[in-house]
Amino acid sequence: MIEKEEPMGSERVEMRKRQMQVHQEAAASVLQTQHGMGNTPTNASNACCFCWCCCCSCSCLTVRAEDERIKKNTYERRAEEIANCDDSPKPILEDAMTWTMSFERLMKSSAGRGCFRQFLRTEFSEENMMFWLACEELKKETNKTVVEDKVRQIYKDFISILSPKEVSLDSRVRDVINKNMLEPTSHTFEDAQQQIYTLMQRDSYPRYMNSTAYAELLQDLAEQPPATEP
Repeated sequence: MIEKEEPMGSERVEMRKRQMQVHQEAAASVLQTQHGMGNTPTNASNACCFCWCCCCSCSCLTVRAEDERIKKNTYERRAEEIANCDDSPKPILEDAMTWTMSFERLMKSSAGRGCFRQFLRTEFSEENMMFWLACEELKKETNKTVVEDKVRQIYKDFISILSPKEVSLDSRVRDVINKNMLEPTSHTFEDAQQQIYTLMQRDSYPRYMNSTAYAELLQDLAEQPPATEP
């Protein structure tokens, strides 16, 4: 009995390439049909139904990466909408003048936070305010599932050393966060939020009070005509 010889060398490589191409084309065709019907893969089993090679070029992995990118961009847009300094209320002179009294007075003012965040942006430390605001929003959440999702996203955005928006925290606070992450709550980042608050109070706040930006803001507000009675 003559055994069938296995293809060798370049023949085996070409056969493997053809197999991969067939599977990828089939997966792409199904995914295109799903998107055309308004359906998208919702779990790993659907996304990987044609995946057999586990290679990084597999189309189902590309789709999964695209879904993750969309989710991330959606969260970042939502975070920007929550606390976009350009959308903050415009300050009035009386309010702006009280910001020199204390950092607490500045942070309690929505307009004050907006103007201060604009200043932090010029110092490339806007992430401090973004993190603080994200923690404030987290404290308001009561749904356990939503809290866990927000905790993971905040960690990814501001705590992870891989994030471009990583905030500066000491090792003690990072250890506390890592322990808190085992059972996420709305107060998971409480110590970290306080440390960033103190950092802004001691470092950035005095510079803002003595900055040209704050002086020009007061001057512009003083030169505005008083509001007329309706």
